Amino acid sequence: MTVTSPPETAPPPASDDRPRRIRRIGSVLLTALAAVFVLVALTTPAEVVQLEPLAFLRLPVEGLAGAALLLVLRGRTRRVVALVLGALLGVLLLLRITDLGFRAVLVRPFDPVLDGVLLGNAVDFLDESCGRAGGIAALVAAGLLVVAVPVLMALAVRRLARLLGERRRVSAGVLASLTAAWVVCAVLAAQLAPPVPFASRSVASLAWATAKQVPVSLADEREFARQSAADAFGDTPSDQLLTALKGKDVVVAYVESYGRSAVEDPQYAAGVGATLAQGDQDLAAAGFGSRSGWLTSPIAGGGSWLAHATFLSGLWIDNQQRYRSLTSSNRLTLTKAFQRADWRTADVMPGTTEPWPEGGFYGVDQHYDVHALGYHGLNYSWSPMPDQFALSRFQQLEYGVPGRGPLMSEVTLTSSHVPWTPVPTMRDWNSLGDGSVYDEEVRAADPPDTVWSDPARVRDSYRRTIQYSLDSLVSWVKTYGNDDLVLIVLGDHQAAPIITGGSPNHDVPISVVTKDKAVLDKVAGWQWQPGLRPAPDAPVWRMDAFRDRFLDTFR
Repeated sequence: MTVTSPPETAPPPASDDRPRRIRRIGSVLLTALAAVFVLVALTTPAEVVQLEPLAFLRLPVEGLAGAALLLVLRGRTRRVVALVLGALLGVLLLLRITDLGFRAVLVRPFDPVLDGVLLGNAVDFLDESCGRAGGIAALVAAGLLVVAVPVLMALAVRRLARLLGERRRVSAGVLASLTAAWVVCAVLAAQLAPPVPFASRSVASLAWATAKQVPVSLADEREFARQSAADAFGDTPSDQLLTALKGKDVVVAYVESYGRSAVEDPQYAAGVGATLAQGDQDLAAAGFGSRSGWLTSPIAGGGSWLAHATFLSGLWIDNQQRYRSLTSSNRLTLTKAFQRADWRTADVMPGTTEPWPEGGFYGVDQHYDVHALGYHGLNYSWSPMPDQFALSRFQQLEYGVPGRGPLMSEVTLTSSHVPWTPVPTMRDWNSLGDGSVYDEEVRAADPPDTVWSDPARVRDSYRRTIQYSLDSLVSWVKTYGNDDLVLIVLGDHQAAPIITGGSPNHDVPISVVTKDKAVLDKVAGWQWQPGLRPAPDAPVWRMDAFRDRFLDTFR
């Protein structure tokens, strides 16, 4: 019998588990990224100055509560709740980012009811500073962010919830230990990155503050209607308005971002103070005297039109809803009071690039925007043209017109508007032409992103633009001001926190400049001080108090 041996078979190949290892490593990395994403959303601090790495290494009570809830739930219910909690956390993270932006620029928290419209103004600012392409890119990026953050956060929380379910017993033990640690740290006020507490409740605080603010903001329209119903001068006959200023030319000049910090902060005070002192000497040599005090602006960092509205209307306009309500009313503004009393009224607004229907409400006979001023030079970032050019065109189009009657004008000086670069230089008034003389200066200047890479350069640029705006105005008065000129020059608001160091102060300087001693005698009761530089203890009024005091003084 022949025994046949079985055929040889090749040994099974060793299994290649590399793809499995890669998937496992990828899964671990995704879980870690999800955990970091959620932790950042839960611990992002409320203040810009607190944004440092250690501030994110905290123990959030909201995370502990959410983990406890997801640990109790099972199956589909846990997945659905995880997605809802994640989407909500994503929305709160967007709210926190927006709030930080408002605090960094406007020195106040974001109001979801009243501030939504300002996001459009932010896009306009980017259009004018970085070009249309930059504005569109920012808008698209913001839209993607609004969608992506809640979606990605929902997926991240769902992933962490699945991990909790797979390791329920271990997760429960860790959660109990972390909860005890949170309580101890909260009682001891432990801080890893002072003044941010290690036992975090940032998201809960944000949600609670927003929930409290929403009904207050919704009621603001009714409160404003109540305040605006009373107008001490609304029914005053035109022949009883501004009688003490008959025959005078009244010019209101707003200097952008010119606040108390520009005058008192050591970083700027020496340079700006020297400019104001030289201005006093130049004005005195030309026969002008001045008196100065402080006004408290309703805003800081931006939103100049709200400050202008407050100054002219005698109402506190600190949000866009109030501004819309005001400009759709028949409130008597300072400009309209002059118009009723037979002054010609005009405004010069070089930063305005689109139609401005509010001019009818304010009582403006002639509105000069960027197009009407005839500037053909290169733009100075956000500010299309230097202040000296805007004042030169005002001189040619209005103030210097032969044979005209009394004039009331508002002139907005924009060279000191963020981003404070390039900084224009003073030139001979007869050399300005159509503005193309400035082109070489603009081309030679560093772009804003280069300047803004160094905070010290930003602050130096700010100081120099403020000095330039003041120099331009003083030079115009000295060169063209006549015996009938009454100039009111004021800042609209404090600059952004990068300039002020986060100062909560909203005061701005205000001065009255004239050759007429009778006008200075009239304002003696205001107790303002001689010169263009108000002392630290000079009188401080709220900006909405100015209209009534002015109309009452010169009635």
